[in-house]
Amino acid sequence: MKLALDRYAHLNSLIHQWEQRSKLVGLLSLIFAFSFVETLPLLPFMVVVTGILYRLSELPFNFWLSRLRYPGFFIVVIVIFLPFFAGDTPLWEWGGLKIMQEGGEAVILIVTRFLCILTVSLVLFGTAPFPTSLQAMRSLGIPSELVDMALLAYRYLEELGETRVRMQRAMQLRGFQSTRFSRRQLNLLAGLTGSLLVRSYDRSKRVYQAMLLRGYGQVTSHKSLQQCDRQSLVLTGLFVVISLIFFWFEIVGM
Repeated sequence: MKLALDRYAHLNSLIHQWEQRSKLVGLLSLIFAFSFVETLPLLPFMVVVTGILYRLSELPFNFWLSRLRYPGFFIVVIVIFLPFFAGDTPLWEWGGLKIMQEGGEAVILIVTRFLCILTVSLVLFGTAPFPTSLQAMRSLGIPSELVDMALLAYRYLEELGETRVRMQRAMQLRGFQSTRFSRRQLNLLAGLTGSLLVRSYDRSKRVYQAMLLRGYGQVTSHKSLQQCDRQSLVLTGLFVVISLIFFWFEIVGM
């Protein structure tokens, strides 16, 4: 499971040139504004702003698709039953099956916000090296413990994925067939998951002990980030204003 969020951090687009601390302020304000939206007429404007931002970042479309797969599957599982159970106004009916208008609107709202927030997050962390993003978070006053947790999670999700692949390959060599569905297969998958969790816990303890031996927790100096230039300030102000506009229209109604 290769995350490689900063695979295209070497590009030279307008968003790549945006200083990372001010970029965090501007794009996080946009993410919070998107999460605040509950009005359907605002959704097309969210999509337009997100599309323009992603276009300016010059990140490949395949990069967006590849990062959408796993979280997209998760959100589909969550919202797939909403149109059938949420609401009281039937929009379509066939026999005993009904699709409710309120449920359909909720699905549109959830999926649109999810896609927009995910895309903005990919732009935020995909247009700068990940260590630079963590350093910018630290310089903005985010607790060091949270920054360290983000770094370790990013690093060891890949290790976890590689361990899972090795264990699945070993199971397949012993006759495990993932395409067949049976109680025995479910028991094997449950055992795989449990073993993976235990191994992850043991590794986390060893990593933490190794970090303590190397002086983790002591105050150290950090490399200074680049100075915020005029272009970065303008971009930050622009996206903060856009975020405030979304907040305003959501509060007063559209």
